[in-house]
Amino acid sequence: MDYLQKKSIRSVVAAIAGFLRHCVRKIGITREKFPSCIALAVCPLVTFYLFEMYTHNPFTTMHFKTQILNMAFYVLTALLLFGIVKYVRAALMLQTAFFMAAGLANYYVLNFRSAPIMPWDIYSIGTAASVAGNFNYTLKGSTVLVIIGFLILLLIESRFHMKAPARVAKRAALILLSIVLIYGYTGMIQSESFVRSFGLYDKLFTPTVMNKRDGNIVAFLMELEYMDVEKPSGYSPEETGSKYTQAGQDSAGLTAAVEDPESVKRPNIIVIMDEAFSDLAVRGDFTTNEDYMPFMRSLTENTIKGNLYVPVIGAGTSNTEFEFLTGHTTAFLPSGSNAYMLYIKNPIASLVSTLKGQGYSAAALHPYYAEGWNRTKVYNCLGFNKFTSLENIIDISLMREYQANGSDPNYLQSLIEQYYPDESNMLIRQYISDSYDYKLLIRDYEQRDKSVPFFCFNVTMQNHGGYTTSCVNFDESIYATSVSKPYTKANKYLSLVKASDNAFKELVEYFKNVDEPTVICMFGDHQPSVESEFIAEVIGTNSLSGLTPAQEQSRHVTPFIIWANYDIGSQTIDKLSSNYLSSLVLKTAGVKLTEYNKYLLKLSETLPVIDTVGYIDNENNYYKWSDVSPYSHLLDEYEKIQYNNIFDQKNADSDIFYINGYVPKATDEELTDESGEEN
Repeated sequence: MDYLQKKSIRSVVAAIAGFLRHCVRKIGITREKFPSCIALAVCPLVTFYLFEMYTHNPFTTMHFKTQILNMAFYVLTALLLFGIVKYVRAALMLQTAFFMAAGLANYYVLNFRSAPIMPWDIYSIGTAASVAGNFNYTLKGSTVLVIIGFLILLLIESRFHMKAPARVAKRAALILLSIVLIYGYTGMIQSESFVRSFGLYDKLFTPTVMNKRDGNIVAFLMELEYMDVEKPSGYSPEETGSKYTQAGQDSAGLTAAVEDPESVKRPNIIVIMDEAFSDLAVRGDFTTNEDYMPFMRSLTENTIKGNLYVPVIGAGTSNTEFEFLTGHTTAFLPSGSNAYMLYIKNPIASLVSTLKGQGYSAAALHPYYAEGWNRTKVYNCLGFNKFTSLENIIDISLMREYQANGSDPNYLQSLIEQYYPDESNMLIRQYISDSYDYKLLIRDYEQRDKSVPFFCFNVTMQNHGGYTTSCVNFDESIYATSVSKPYTKANKYLSLVKASDNAFKELVEYFKNVDEPTVICMFGDHQPSVESEFIAEVIGTNSLSGLTPAQEQSRHVTPFIIWANYDIGSQTIDKLSSNYLSSLVLKTAGVKLTEYNKYLLKLSETLPVIDTVGYIDNENNYYKWSDVSPYSHLLDEYEKIQYNNIFDQKNADSDIFYINGYVPKATDEELTDESGEEN
């Protein structure tokens, strides 16, 4: 242990000891109060260990000095609560009850999305609440034991009756001193020198490891520092602009062979981000009783298809959406953060602005609640003219009735059949089916302003997680045949993929008979959250820890396909990350590209994959973010360019990010279905 580390530990211990001595003097310890004082020191420590045990064994994953660091926070917060509520019993029970509930929530979040709760998740509570009723809440035996431990601790804490000092001044001093120490404690943890000297694990790209090694509280407080994105080292707006310009010159040949798009008929562009759509075979070979995506595999003519690397697993749809629409990568943002919730607060350059600058209309379609992932505000900032959400599709009172009756999908289906007798196929499980979603898309196409080309961005819902309940409206026909045992979630999911494949076939068949040139891009936002044992078996490993970079990257792959009802050639692209895909769509459609689009296409030739796991070069070399590589300068350049567009918009050059001088302007008007219909 080096000098700085020893000094840091001594400082922490001395501060807490001094605080406790002060409290002892002010309280006036007597024999009767002594047990309560012991409880005030010991019970928070027990709370700490129980909280950690929800997700890992702190005795095996955390160094003892790190355990002490976490304990200090629990003791300080217990003393703060003691000063506020006056009674030691109430203070301890409040703290214990809070961490009992918070730990259980963290347990479920970690199991669902493979990442713990982070500070920025508070901005997405509304989104989480809207889908919370759709997941499996079964508890492991070890988790039940932790809950029992918490209940026993609460019972013990209820036995202590010591009161804080009666005088207001003394209590105020206790509260103020607690706050000061907690504030100083947080600042110390966020200090780079302290992190180094104390040996904390600060790699935000692996938040699960960070929580296990540092403790959930310490990790959470460290992550608070990243709520605001710092300016990249060496960032200069002037230099960034010149990089764009040079990129445009270097990549001139990457643009589609249309010199003047205004002189030709611009194609309609339809983009579908299909919820949780993926081909699980990318993780490893397995067989099924029948092909679950035969139509997608059969498409070859006028088709570009391949493997898309996305930033998230099991959840976090809007981060993939953000990457596609903006061309930015979430790899440069704090790990686990959500761009829609945190960073898009003003108009921003995107695929929407690029197309609207060329005369396109822009419609968004998402058959679920509009407030999810802050989409109403974000779509406004992006420049969409129209947003059709669940509120415009069905009478929302039916959803409230469904939720009031236990969120039973079969009950919701009965309501739909009663109130919409001609739309019995509207749902698969409790979500709008892909087939019905595409009917809405086609309705928007047929009702479009025919004087301008049509752009629609559609985020589906059919395959959303929660793969446990059997429903009368869902044919579970697909199952894996080459695995060691039946996996209920995986089999249900594969059947959903088959339904998506059938629906996409219906959509393509419709546009085959449309006279206007139309380009359709469809891709999955992330892989599903199915049994970890199934994933491990398919990958060929005993556990999902210690995966190779290639194995870890395989968990981030979904299919993408670009199809047109006219000749665009045929191509298979083995690797492409979602931040590049919209530029490829623009190139394929033969419309103008921004200088930024050209830059991205050029970068993709060297680094076809950049995601939250790492990056892959054009020679199929895999890199983690912690690796030393020959591409650091390219990544630094990309990060500065991205920072310029998102966080330094006042210095952003509109000629670089926009087409024909079009810059989106957000309005105070709420985006709604312009048809005015509420089906």
